[in-house]
Amino acid sequence: MNPVSGPGDRPSAHSALGAHGSVLVINSGSSSLKYQLVNPVGGEAIAVGIVERIGESDGSARHTFAGNRTERTGRIADHGDALRTVLDLFREVGPSLDAAQVVAVGHRVVHGGAVFAEPTIVDDDVLRTIEDLVPLAPLHNSPNLRGIQVARELLPDVPHVVVFDTAFFQTLPDAAATYALDRTVAEKYGVRRYGFHGTSHQYVSGKVSRVLGRRLEDLNQIVLHLGNGASASAVRGGVAVETSMGLTPLEGLVMGTRTGDIDPAVVFHLHRNAGMSIDEIDNLLNRRSGIKGLSGENDFRELHRLIGEGDADAQLALDVYVHRLRKYVGAYLAVLGRVDVISFTAGVGENDARVRELALAGMEGLGIAVDPARNAGPKSEPTIVSPDWTSTLVMVVPTDEELAIARQSVAAIEAAAGTAG
Repeated sequence: MNPVSGPGDRPSAHSALGAHGSVLVINSGSSSLKYQLVNPVGGEAIAVGIVERIGESDGSARHTFAGNRTERTGRIADHGDALRTVLDLFREVGPSLDAAQVVAVGHRVVHGGAVFAEPTIVDDDVLRTIEDLVPLAPLHNSPNLRGIQVARELLPDVPHVVVFDTAFFQTLPDAAATYALDRTVAEKYGVRRYGFHGTSHQYVSGKVSRVLGRRLEDLNQIVLHLGNGASASAVRGGVAVETSMGLTPLEGLVMGTRTGDIDPAVVFHLHRNAGMSIDEIDNLLNRRSGIKGLSGENDFRELHRLIGEGDADAQLALDVYVHRLRKYVGAYLAVLGRVDVISFTAGVGENDARVRELALAGMEGLGIAVDPARNAGPKSEPTIVSPDWTSTLVMVVPTDEELAIARQSVAAIEAAAGTAG
């Protein structure tokens, strides 16, 4: 058993909207704009690209279509300029957005707070609510919001849909979502566990069900999204019941540049004894910590190279990373009681066989193991990497957040049309 596929993996065209259109998916960051033109039925990315260093003198844009990559460099003043560059590339290089019959523009928004539990068609009220949520994720929601505003101005004749990273985790039980903080303070300032990477966790857990040909409702799953940002989730019957990230994407697993779980008193200690400001500590915990803070590198290929050369700091970084990961796997085994599938996804999860091996080593007594031959190398399609005798399947399932956003955007439009009808 290696790569697997199953019934229902390729969704049928259930409407003219899904069958004949495409969706332009936009992910707007503080100084970048990523995009894909996606066929929501077939699942293929028709064109992909990224605009980087927005606002700087040496901006760049890369656009790939039909196997050919086009690059442009020069100053890109703001997000409006960035999206105009993208539209120019579609016109000049292809494909034509008119010919591609774009039926929606899907936008990733990191934080939906407790307000948004599902994909939502954009209107002025939705934009105002996203703006109200900026204090919960200032580094993410502000550029996400600007990207939506610009896209609505430049593409006014097509519906825009927002898909929230937090939406999948709106189902967390109160016991999992609630911090043991003074209740009045928590309620006033929206302090609770929201979770992130929800689009990926939802996509992967659903993909597992489809490729195995088993009902989602019958499966208990642990999903490990391991990229530069990393998170874990416990999913019972397709419903998220626990996740590692909290109020912000800082909590949980060790990440490329983020600490993950840390005693909150570290903040007080550094402020009082090191004279660090809140902004300096924020930068330290989010951008100068994690694997990079411990080893000097946040690329796992470089980390393994350093370990091979005998670098003790790099070895410790990997040990800390794996130790935290194993703690979460153990905790979610307890939360779920029975685990049918553990899935690895995202950049590290899909490509780093050593991390997958170490994360589950020594769990044979729990019915969990990784087969060395099946686990070897990166995986570009859903693959079972556990031996046949285990009670828990271990899989590598490549995520596709852009496809998930495209499909959820179409579903939101169809649902709205059905309601209106």
